[in-house]
Order: sequence, then C-alpha cells, then structure tokens
Amino acid sequence: MPELRRSTRASTVEATKRLEEPPVKKAKTSAAEKKSATKAETESEVNELPKPAENESHKQKSAELEVGDEIPDLTLLDENENEVSLKEVAQKSKFLVIFAYPKASTPGCTKQAAGFQRNYSDLQALDTAVYGLSADSPKSQMSFVTKQGLKYPLLSDPSRKLISVLGAKKSPSGVKRSHWIFVDGKLTIKKIQISPDVSVDSALKDVQRLEQESGDANGAKEEEGKDSKQNGGKKD
Repeated sequence: MPELRRSTRASTVEATKRLEEPPVKKAKTSAAEKKSATKAETESEVNELPKPAENESHKQKSAELEVGDEIPDLTLLDENENEVSLKEVAQKSKFLVIFAYPKASTPGCTKQAAGFQRNYSDLQALDTAVYGLSADSPKSQMSFVTKQGLKYPLLSDPSRKLISVLGAKKSPSGVKRSHWIFVDGKLTIKKIQISPDVSVDSALKDVQRLEQESGDANGAKEEEGKDSKQNGGKKD
C-alpha cells in the first residue's frame, strides 16, 4: 500500500504544477503585419470593383462621324413632323448638304438659313439635297420655314443624337454652327464651328468643286474606255 500512496501523491503534484503554469499567450501581431494585411485587403477590394466608365467626352469623340464614314442610319422629324431617313435621303441625290444652327429664328441662324435659300436653286442644279438641322421642335422649325420662306426641310433633333454624331454638340446643351457634305452617302466635307457667311459660301463652292472633280474623273474613265476599245479592235 505504500507504493499506491506515492503514485497518488505524484499525480496530485503533477496536476498542481499544470494548474500553476501561466496560460500560453498568443503572439502579438506587429504593427507592420497589420498594415500589410490591411493593404492586401484594400487592393483586393479595389480589384473586385468594376472599372470606371470611360470619360463621356471620349465616348462622344470616338462615336463622331469622320470623313469617309457612311451617313448614319437615323430617322428624324422635319418641320411637318414627317419622318426623314438619312439613308434614304442620301440615296436620292448625289450630294447631300446638312447645315446645323444653334436656334431657329435668331439673327445668325436666320442669316445662315437665308443664305442657303439664296443658293438653293444652284445646289439643286448640282443634284444636291439641302437640310437644316437644330435641336428645335418641329413647331419651331415650321415657324422658321414660314417666316423665311424656305424651300428645303428643317430637321428637328431635340435629343441632339444626330448633332452629337456629326460633332456639333456643344456642352452642356448647345449646337455648334456647322455643315457637312455627303457624296453618295459618304461624308466628304466636314466644317465645325463656322460663321453663317462661311457656311453658306463654302458649301456651294465645295459642291461645285466636288461636281467638277467627279466630272473630270468620269471623263477620264470614258477616255480610257474608248482607248481600250480602239486598241482592242486593231488587227496585227
């Protein structure tokens, strides 16, 4: 029995020692480690965020029509609230002139519109369709047509969809006085932010020049065709 008492006493002492030992403390996280962990979490959150949208002006610029581009497939209302398809209009005439003005019935815009009216018969003789364009309502366009006795249509673009595509939208809501000339449905001349006089005079001159160049090119092709036929008809 003495051995049993010693064993019991030894177990009691061992248990007492374990109770008296201080609990093991967790290693403290250093300030540098905390900073590193926070940085890693922040970077992870940033990477998961959606990429910011492109700058609005960059979007507009990238969508802007450039020389050589096809006329956009858009439909607008004219002063009579008739739908006008740009594609169809471009197909009906060799040349299409669209001029933009800031606001109907204002002095500068009246001067520009009256100038195109003055040149309208000359432009028609060159197989040219003419359209005015602004953000005014069809009703305001009709009033402008009536007051000035305009013989060509005015397009209403209150949302500035076409105006923006053509590059004439002025931030935040204005319109740059401009004009564009399309040849066989392709943009050939583009003039933005110009005066009423320059718009009127240069549009007619540019169409006349383009018609002359087109005639010269067709004449050269005809001569080449004649020469080819003559050379082909000769016998050795």
